[in-house]
Amino acid sequence: MSAVLLFSPSFPSARTHVPPHVSAALRRDCAWRSESESEAAGRAEPGRDRTCPCNTSDSSLFPCRYTKVGYAGNTEPQFIMPSCIAIKESAGVGEQAQRRVTRGVDDLDFYIGDEAVDKPNYATKWPIRHGMVEDWDLMEKFLEQVIFKYLRAEPEDHSFLMTEPPLNTPENREYLAEIMFETFNIPGLYIAVQAVLALAASWTSRQVGQRTLTGIVIDSGDGVTHAIPVAEGYVIGSCIKHIPIAGRDITFFIQQLLRDREVGIPPEQSMETAKAVKERYCYICPDIVKEFTKYDSDPGKWIKLYRGVNTLTNSAFHIDVGYERFLGPEIFFHPEFANPDFTQPISDVVDEVIQSCPIDVRRPLYKNIVLSGGSTMFRDFGRRLQRDLKRVVDARLRLSEELSGGRIKPKPMEVQVVSHHMQRYAVWFGGSMLASTSEFPQVCHSKKDYDEVGPSICRHNPVFGIMS
Repeated sequence: MSAVLLFSPSFPSARTHVPPHVSAALRRDCAWRSESESEAAGRAEPGRDRTCPCNTSDSSLFPCRYTKVGYAGNTEPQFIMPSCIAIKESAGVGEQAQRRVTRGVDDLDFYIGDEAVDKPNYATKWPIRHGMVEDWDLMEKFLEQVIFKYLRAEPEDHSFLMTEPPLNTPENREYLAEIMFETFNIPGLYIAVQAVLALAASWTSRQVGQRTLTGIVIDSGDGVTHAIPVAEGYVIGSCIKHIPIAGRDITFFIQQLLRDREVGIPPEQSMETAKAVKERYCYICPDIVKEFTKYDSDPGKWIKLYRGVNTLTNSAFHIDVGYERFLGPEIFFHPEFANPDFTQPISDVVDEVIQSCPIDVRRPLYKNIVLSGGSTMFRDFGRRLQRDLKRVVDARLRLSEELSGGRIKPKPMEVQVVSHHMQRYAVWFGGSMLASTSEFPQVCHSKKDYDEVGPSICRHNPVFGIMS
């Protein structure tokens, strides 16, 4: 489950209070927090709350592969870390039972994020898989270090905004509410859907004339791409489509192209090199046939030189990067290049999603197609998607006119794909922006309401008035 912990501090203290049941190591760690760190973590204008976002996102083998953490009002997260935890295990004892037996002893001995990845003698666990929390005990530990070690915050003084993927279960919201209200004793919690926050982030684009929460979000990370329709701030769950093409598939495809050319890349660095080529040189071309011709006619202009160092021998190597520059991301529009089992271009998937939605929201959806995630950052991605989708829509309108014998003249459909400078961290930025508003404390579920009603109160979260 993704979390945009957006917390609204009141007045930061120089020494962070840690509840007595959390690990002693973190209590000591928070004790030496300096005055300057306190000010940086919770600086707020008089009479105005500050919120801090932590967003776990990006699916692959572990669909919430990274957690993004920071403070509301900032444009980028302060920390980006792998959503994993490293713990010591005892053989022959179940995981949950073992943790209960050793709680208070081995409870201190765990690491999260990059530290967890670098601990070979520990078992690395990923509490979040396919967008859902699978191990709530580990998730609680993970949040504990995020709050106290990284953010160095006092949760009792802050409200939190956390994000969730579409189609998250109400039970998951209840579990999350129990942890946040009972373990960390926070004053307020708001759980937002990632796609809605991505729509809000798109308001920074010049292409957006009127702020709206109706649109379709193309969210593409490292491991999976989703097309998510949203109407008036509510996800149309039955129409969501999954696209098995994303950043990692592009990296694999480029790796294979380079391997086929036998360009002399050290085998142990082939994946790293392919990823670097993807991030530095790749772009979306308007016409693949013309692009081949362009490279063949003037290779000196278009072929790039990649330089690397062999990590084993420290010797330098270099490779020419040519067709890989446009063939890699082209699999979004010709997925059969990399995956023979999936041949539907992303433009056709988006059109299919919109056509499956209620007829009264289709026109607004075509008009507001928002890009989100690192794999949508390729140059001209939005322009190519808009062009191809417009062709699909116009072809359908012409067919309708022909079938009616010219008696029906369909109204032209406006198609617009919105690109913006906050695309990479769109979900996080949308949460940061909305949690900085004066309305945020009113839409949060309070600790008082939680004590009166119970965790079921967090099953439903109202749409921000400023967003509607």
